[in-house]
This record gives sequence, C-alpha cells and structure tokens, in this order.
Amino acid sequence: MPTDFFGGISSVFKNKDMVQIDYVVDEDRIIGRDDELESLAQSLYPATNGSKPSNCLVYGKPGTGKSLSVKFITQRLKEKAKVNDYSVGIAYVDCSQSSSETDAVIRIAQQLNDPDVSGVRIPDTGLSTGQFYQRAWEAMDATLDVSIVILDEIDKHHSYDDLLMTLSRAGEANKLTNSSLGVIGISNKPRFTDKLNERTLSSLGERRHVFPPYTATQLKEILEARKDAFKEGVLEEGITARVAALSAREYGDARKAMDIFRYAGEIANETQSEVVKDEFIDEAFERAERDEILEIISTLPYHSTLVIQSVAALAADRNTEQEPVTTTEAYSLYKRKCSLEEISPLSERRVRDLLEEAEFLEIITRTTKAAGKAKGSRTTITLVDDPEKTLEACKLIEPDE
Repeated sequence: MPTDFFGGISSVFKNKDMVQIDYVVDEDRIIGRDDELESLAQSLYPATNGSKPSNCLVYGKPGTGKSLSVKFITQRLKEKAKVNDYSVGIAYVDCSQSSSETDAVIRIAQQLNDPDVSGVRIPDTGLSTGQFYQRAWEAMDATLDVSIVILDEIDKHHSYDDLLMTLSRAGEANKLTNSSLGVIGISNKPRFTDKLNERTLSSLGERRHVFPPYTATQLKEILEARKDAFKEGVLEEGITARVAALSAREYGDARKAMDIFRYAGEIANETQSEVVKDEFIDEAFERAERDEILEIISTLPYHSTLVIQSVAALAADRNTEQEPVTTTEAYSLYKRKCSLEEISPLSERRVRDLLEEAEFLEIITRTTKAAGKAKGSRTTITLVDDPEKTLEACKLIEPDE
C-alpha cells in the first residue's frame, strides 16, 4: 500500500491566503485608509462614466497599504462603471519583475485584450516595442471605454520615463480614438518625481496621493481583521499586539506585520504545535527580515548576487564605520568567488554598473571621497541591511542556468 505522506500533517491555518499582503480583502478589513480611498476615488471617478480619469502617483513607505488600496478601489470603479453601462479594463504590472519597457507593454496589452472581440493577437515575443504598443492601442479601442494601467513599484522600472510618457500621451497623440487611458504609478520613494524629466511630468499631469505609515494600533486592527486566516483558538493571547508592536518599530509596515504573522503560523506547523505561541514571534521576525532581502536580490542576475555577497562578507568581518568596504576590495573577493564556482568574472567596470543597480534598488549605498593629493578618489560601500542576514539571503539564490 502506498505511503500517505500528507495524512499525518496538520495546520493551524484555515485560509492562509488571508495573511498574504496582496490578498484583496473586503472593505471592512481595510484599516486606516478611508481618507486615501476617498482621495483615489475622486481622481478616478470620471471613468465610472466612460471618461478619462486623472493620472495618479501614489507614494508611501513599503507596507502602507498602497497596492492593496489601489487594487481595491479600481475593482470598485470597474463594478460601478459596469452598472453605468461602461466597460473598464484594469492592467496590473509589478515593475520590479517586468523591468523592460517591452515586457511591461506585453503584460498591459494581454490583460486589456479580449481577442474574441478585438481580433487582436498579442504574442509573448516576436514584435518590436512599437508594434506591441500598437496592438495594445487596437485592443483597448476595440474592447474598452476606459483602461486603467497600474504600475506598481514604478521607480524600479528601467525605462520609467519612456513608459509613463507613452502611456500618458496615448490620447493626446491620437493613439486611442474610441477609448481613454489612465495611469496609476505606485512608488516607495516620495521624491520619485524628482527623477522624471519635465516632459514626462507635464504629460502625466498627475494627482499625488501620499500614504502615511500605520500606527501600532492600526497594525493590531489589521491583524485582528485577518485572524480568521487561522483556525479557531490556535492563536496564543497577545500575539497580534506583539506582532503589531514589532512592525510599528519598523516604520508602520503592514507587509512586515503580515509576514511575521504568517511565519509564526508556519513555525507552529513545522514544530507540530497546535498553538501559535508568543515564543515563535522572534524567529518569525528573523525570517521576515531575511526574506525581505531575498525578495529584492532574487530579481537580480547571479553575478549581482555574488557581488552583494562579497560586500556582505567583507562587512560582516569588520567594523565598517572604522574600516568601510571599498569597491576594489569587493571586486577582488567577487573574482575569488567566481574562481571557486568555476565561472568567468565580469570586468571591474561591469561590476561597478551592478553596484550602481544595487544602489538604485536600495540594497547598498555608495560614497565617493577624495583619497588624497594625486591619489584620485575612493568609493566605499555600505549595506542597507544587516550583513549576516544579507549573506543568508544570498546563499539561497541558485546560479543562473
């Protein structure tokens, strides 16, 4: 008789999806964001009557409910427009995953296209960026009154100026004739617009929406609203308050709170505990911090991971305030790691480019100072996160195939 590997496994969860940050909950579970939802609704309201909505840029630190609120309000917008006999399509792009302009346009076009109605085919490859845009316009015009494009973490997109410019000018440039398009950019960086060129800013004409950090009380309410992710009676008393307090210390981050809450349940499962205990919280917090770093670096090429690992290894072995890590040291250790893994190292100039990208993603910061008369300059590198946790995360990344 075959072994039943799953027969002896039990879980403290009833609906684990509810403790995922991107799970779109009912309105009564969205805590502390009434004003922000009202403000977004004002900007997007014209779309409920088939007209072009305002372009929006939504700012706030990670875990402040930006994506959740935007997804919720656009879904409500779509439902309201349908009641008014208008069709609204919504396309969502995670710019940290779709970093090229072509890939972003393909995802937008595919989400907004109904090939049975439009007769437009959107392949995964084989066309130029301009041709993909053209098919996107044809699909929107043929099937929708209004399209809403949500660009999450737009600041991480490699061509954000070009993408925002082209999308926001679709109507003005007569790319769309039977429909209209609104753009919602979401960014963790309040000063993101400082990086946009003047033509893009002018074309966007955006309304800005700022999401403040959650308070400890709000974080506790958020967790309480999602307690039914767990089975009845499995949460030890005071768990939500403890997780909320830890997360509030981390700048009011609901994403971190949700991760800790979920990991505590996973630790209960792993240890075959029938109760999610307070003692699991510290380990859950450590996992959440490591996985937050892992989520960022897992999007990078493997050589970038080796470079970051080199910086972390050097930083973990010294007092970096007294002896900062230099680019030259990092490159030297990176080459040794490549030799051990029997792969060819990149040039020092290319590694400097990788470090620049890591700085853009806020994995590191770099400082360049004069090294003294006739000695040029010296660039030092500082990790944003703890070196040991960064090393742990790097070791989980598999080499590119």
